[in-house]
Amino acid sequence: MAGATTPYSGVWKLYQPFWKRTSLLRLGVVALLCSASYFLGIWQHGSGATSVTSTVVTAISCDRSPAASPIAGRATTLDFAVHHGSDQAAAGAPTVREFPACDVKYSEYTPCEDRDRSLRFDRDRLIYRERHCPAKGELLKCLIPAPPGYRNPFPWPASRETAWFANVPHKELTVEKAVQNWIHVDGDKFRFPGGGTMFPNGADAYIDDIDRLISLSDGSIRTAVDTGCGVASWGAYLLSRDVLTMSFAPRDSHEAQVQFALERGVPAMIGVLASIRLPYPSRAFDMAHCSRCLIPWHLYDGQYLIEVDRILRPGGYWILSGPPVNWKKHWKGWNRTREDLNDEQSAIEAVARSLCWNKLKEKGDIAIWQKPINHISCKANRKMVRSPQFCQSLNPDTAWYTKMESCMTPLPEVARIEEISGGEPKKWPERLMAVPPRIAHGSIDGATPEVFLQDTELWKKRIGYYKTVINQLGQKGRYRNLLDMNAKFGGFAAALIDDPLWVMNIVPTAADVNTLGVIYERGLIGTYQDWCEAMSTYPRTYDLLHADSVFTLYKHRCEMEEILLEMDRILRPEGTVIIRDDVDALVKIKSIADGMRWNSRIMDHEDGPLQREKLLLVVKTYWTAPGPNQE
Repeated sequence: MAGATTPYSGVWKLYQPFWKRTSLLRLGVVALLCSASYFLGIWQHGSGATSVTSTVVTAISCDRSPAASPIAGRATTLDFAVHHGSDQAAAGAPTVREFPACDVKYSEYTPCEDRDRSLRFDRDRLIYRERHCPAKGELLKCLIPAPPGYRNPFPWPASRETAWFANVPHKELTVEKAVQNWIHVDGDKFRFPGGGTMFPNGADAYIDDIDRLISLSDGSIRTAVDTGCGVASWGAYLLSRDVLTMSFAPRDSHEAQVQFALERGVPAMIGVLASIRLPYPSRAFDMAHCSRCLIPWHLYDGQYLIEVDRILRPGGYWILSGPPVNWKKHWKGWNRTREDLNDEQSAIEAVARSLCWNKLKEKGDIAIWQKPINHISCKANRKMVRSPQFCQSLNPDTAWYTKMESCMTPLPEVARIEEISGGEPKKWPERLMAVPPRIAHGSIDGATPEVFLQDTELWKKRIGYYKTVINQLGQKGRYRNLLDMNAKFGGFAAALIDDPLWVMNIVPTAADVNTLGVIYERGLIGTYQDWCEAMSTYPRTYDLLHADSVFTLYKHRCEMEEILLEMDRILRPEGTVIIRDDVDALVKIKSIADGMRWNSRIMDHEDGPLQREKLLLVVKTYWTAPGPNQE
């Protein structure tokens, strides 16, 4: 390819002087040897096929009948004619290891929030509901099955209101929250009316009430976090207003609530405010919300509100509805005394004041506070308000198994009282492509505005290429929940912004540079993750996984098969995987993937066959655990 730089680009120049001095016969011999050397080199590096521009991933027809064949063998619908690495197998590479299916009891297995393991840990402060991952010897080396009768979710936006009962076969919430309009059973489907404990008239009406108190329509609020989210109706209905919400709730405080949220096509994670920081950077969210989430905000020296303060951007809002707000009206229904509720609200108000928050409004069941845009006045007041003191050394963006402390995260220094600490992100949608303040201010190592803009253009090009080799990626509604396993600046998600989908952007804990704050400043969402451990989500969460250099990053940290088995756990049947990596790594990955009921093919880089980086494209085949009447 013209202008390409490859390990072989100097071969012809090396031999030009020799050609000028030799006979025609020697010229022919040398040319033959050089040609052989060139093509042998390409073959050795896994590029023995010509570039394929036709569609390589075709949807596998899913048997959606209740009597679907149990644990069907690997589908052969995909016709991957060229298989890189096949010659390595002929040369004596180990045979493909077939991974068995796990027992059906693991169909909803969440390794790091396993209920049985959690009972070994302290119940104080809900520590037992935090992440407690299995030791290496406890890891399952089998494939998590879909439940019998599993069907592909409804496409968005129909999925917001409807899900298949067989996919999440739990009726507990339909009984427990029957009068609050969370969820109903309708034959073989669930219906989500959009209700909530504090908004029985529906999430839209409740959001309208908030919008009358603070503007949700001027682009200044883009990212939100919902603590104790239920089935995430608040976040689901905010999406139509261009507000992207990270919803989280503990595993099974109500049966399968986060699983329902993800089945609806709404961003959500398993998580809890307990003793460790939430896995988000400082100054991430424009708005935080709690609707009867029953978090004791005033206890433990106010640590939970201190944590909300850490993840709120300067000028961000905290919204509380439910106990103790409007207790004078509701105290009898809440089965609590007037004195108890009054004391709780007074304690919350005191913690908020100590954080220098300003209470903006309290109307009906909703109270709203605002964080200051900088800490100039707040620092001056520390002589009078001595608690909490500002943290002295803890990195505000460190949030992976990081213990909470009773100190306040200081905002970046500013020169003037009207200046916004850390810089102000532009309003949505301009902020998506604008240089984020963290980069503009030089606080991210090696990230300049020029590097950021180049990365943005690079991912536009790459997404364009992906859509030529994966035709489903260009089909509206084919994918809804996407995961970028090594998101860097969030360029993958930004390039897909016009499609009806959302992306969970992961910054691995092994990454050299922490860029998650940049992702939030762009108006996207994400979390930290160590890919040597399981993710805090249910099986079959995502429709598409994107792994850019993940296996190179974790090469000496854990086994490939451990990461691949986790990817299989969180990927839906008929879901797609795109793995970008060095060709040698991809050949090894493919040898494992071929034993996982995946159909895969190695493809050339978007810049052509001479690049060592290649793509491994995968489709997970459809299979389920056997039904009750099947062997």
